[in-house]
Amino acid sequence: MHPILDHPWNLNEAEAVRLQLELASQVSLRDPDPFNVRYAAGVDVAYDKDDDRLAAAVVVLDADTLEVVETASASGSPAFPYIPGLFSFRELPPVLEAFARLQRRPDLIVCDGQGIAHPRRFGLASHLGLLLGTPSIGCGKTRLVGEYEEPQAERTSASPLLDGGELVGYALRTQTGVKPVFVSPGHLLSPETACQWILKLAPRYRLPETTRQADQLVRRELAADPAAAHPTLPAKGATK
Repeated sequence: MHPILDHPWNLNEAEAVRLQLELASQVSLRDPDPFNVRYAAGVDVAYDKDDDRLAAAVVVLDADTLEVVETASASGSPAFPYIPGLFSFRELPPVLEAFARLQRRPDLIVCDGQGIAHPRRFGLASHLGLLLGTPSIGCGKTRLVGEYEEPQAERTSASPLLDGGELVGYALRTQTGVKPVFVSPGHLLSPETACQWILKLAPRYRLPETTRQADQLVRRELAADPAAAHPTLPAKGATK
């Protein structure tokens, strides 16, 4: 699976911000018609705590059974600095390398991060979805932008996430009595459909199975590398 859109990656901070603003105008929040999902992919990136190495993982699940049908990964060192709000420039090159190794093309991509719930409405899920021309969702453990009221305690309860009066996603309760996740559409999906899919992908746990499986794979990949024996995830949910 390869990008349908490409752009330079060797950018400085100001150039990356300008590119985000330009590409954000191409994001669509309309659901495809028809929208049939056979395969849903989860994406995650992890860093070794002792050096600057990272690993990216893609896990493809059967959308009905939630069984893993394919995985791919890539590792390396980031070429872009750690700058909040610009994580996609740091993390997407190895993510795209992992996608290029897939035999199946997912119909939906779920990222551990943000979609349009981002200062420039272009988080990692929006960036990835636009590059691959695939419906995508950002599902973050923490909030980056916006205000919301705490949703009711029951599973499926949701509260609008508003930034400057604009709906950028929802605080969604995926399990009764647990903390909500922050769901924002990335590309080619409406906020409401994004929530519906996160609920479908999270039948038992707070996080969707796509994210859980990608997290487990990326940790195994780091642990299997002698140069990266102590994997850890950065506090990235609020910065993508």
